Amino acid sequence: MNSTESTDVLVIGTGFGGAIAAYHLAAGGAKVVMLERGPWVRSEEFEHDFLLGSSYTRIFDFVVGDGMSLLGGNCVGGGSVVYFAAMPRAPKFVFDRHGSIGRRMWPSSISRDTLEPWYDRVSEALPVSMSDWNQVTYAGGLFAAACNHSGRTANPVPVAIDVDRCTNCNWMMSGCRFDAKRSLLLNYLPAAVAHGAEIRPLHEVQRLSHTDHGYRVHYSTVDAEDYRILHDEGVIDAKIVIMAAGAGATPVILQRSEAALGGMPDAVGRYFSGNGERLNTAIVDEDKARELFGLDRGDGRAYEANQIGKGPCVASWDNLDASLPEYSRFSLEQLYFPPGFGTILAQVPGAAGPSWFGREKKEIVRKWQSWLTTFTMSEDDNEGVFGPPPPTGNAHRISQQMLGRGTISYEPTANTRHGWEISDAAVKAVMERDGLARIMPWTNDVVGAYTVHPLASCRIGDDPATSALDDRHELRGHPGIFVTDGSAVPGALTVNPALTIAALAERAIPGIVQAAKDRGVSVKYGAPSPLGETGGRRGTLPLVSDLAVR
Repeated sequence: MNSTESTDVLVIGTGFGGAIAAYHLAAGGAKVVMLERGPWVRSEEFEHDFLLGSSYTRIFDFVVGDGMSLLGGNCVGGGSVVYFAAMPRAPKFVFDRHGSIGRRMWPSSISRDTLEPWYDRVSEALPVSMSDWNQVTYAGGLFAAACNHSGRTANPVPVAIDVDRCTNCNWMMSGCRFDAKRSLLLNYLPAAVAHGAEIRPLHEVQRLSHTDHGYRVHYSTVDAEDYRILHDEGVIDAKIVIMAAGAGATPVILQRSEAALGGMPDAVGRYFSGNGERLNTAIVDEDKARELFGLDRGDGRAYEANQIGKGPCVASWDNLDASLPEYSRFSLEQLYFPPGFGTILAQVPGAAGPSWFGREKKEIVRKWQSWLTTFTMSEDDNEGVFGPPPPTGNAHRISQQMLGRGTISYEPTANTRHGWEISDAAVKAVMERDGLARIMPWTNDVVGAYTVHPLASCRIGDDPATSALDDRHELRGHPGIFVTDGSAVPGALTVNPALTIAALAERAIPGIVQAAKDRGVSVKYGAPSPLGETGGRRGTLPLVSDLAVR
């Protein structure tokens, strides 16, 4: 089927960058259509298993590149459906980072102080709250005790979770069937739909081309069971296009569009950051946990609780110190990493035989309930580069669902490796002190680096030579195309990036609204929070006129 239709605004992707834009533009009176490559899975459909064809495999996109693998959401709601809802704000020093270009990466108009009102607005909309120590999980409590024992501080993490609804099932990475995790399915997206926005799942955008009054978006429909199969093709004309397909897909769509649109900025598909991420998993000695910390679950076990909880809930931020040199700043976060990928790659500490398989490996897997994983987010060098795009999609689809082979290449620099090494040493010092645990080593030699927070592949900045977007998120040389997802973030944040991505998207809206007005769209800016709150709106109103100036 070939069809041509039109809309005021076409949004590609339904994660934070897409949902926030769709809500504000629809609430302001624009006709909005959203195209989402993945399925629309409702709360009651999220399943607690890893079977092929379950919600677990349907809502993820795992792309293996050369030296880097990317794990992201593939569903309506995007990354918010599969994230752990940790919502810290980026430290002030992040906005002054120089990285690999030797000068400030971020636009001069953006700092932690100028972004603060937009952080407030998102925190009100989801909402975001701070857990107390009575609400942290067994794993979080053990990690905090280990930090204290080794001379480090630890803090509960701000989260977008309704703790009264949370059952500690620890399946939140696979979507929350209890509506405890505040994903976009519960706020911005239903509010956008209520204002007339249309969401079309299983629609994969392939490329963009010009029309007399804007852009034409070319898409294919995706088979609901086998994502390798594409069905009907269609096009939608729009006056404004908002790219929010994620840092692993947005640059690929733009690369594929270059033949029709004309030259892309050099930074499209370059300067990719994996947020400096790293995993270290410890095998806790149950007797030591009891001896050192007096732990007792009341049934004779000290810990054995890796599977119980709500994802990351405790972090150590001692190395988020502006006085430290770049590439030596990082955060440590207790994390639940589900069995499967992490279990397969775990290596036996000090193995006498093979470290990946065999009798010794079987023994450590038997103790998986005594594992505790620490997640590092550090400063990398934006080394990732996307090669020529595949014929369709963001990757060469390998399996029926979830798995693809991408075009990204990533060779970590000495700076990035230094950040990993010192953070690995910090984790080891915390978890192995006085025999509490043994760290299972991680190496990039087999699968390369990985990230669950891909960033910076179409980043904002002041310098056209090193940024694809201006400080209002408009694609250089292509007026009317905006990028509001994680690919717009200039570099690694040293903390979970969801709140920063969302705050930047909120900040971009006044300029997008003005661009739509300039193209004849009857739209205004000023909608309250999706939940009806107005405190955040009042906080940002003084900034709107400056951001709307073109």
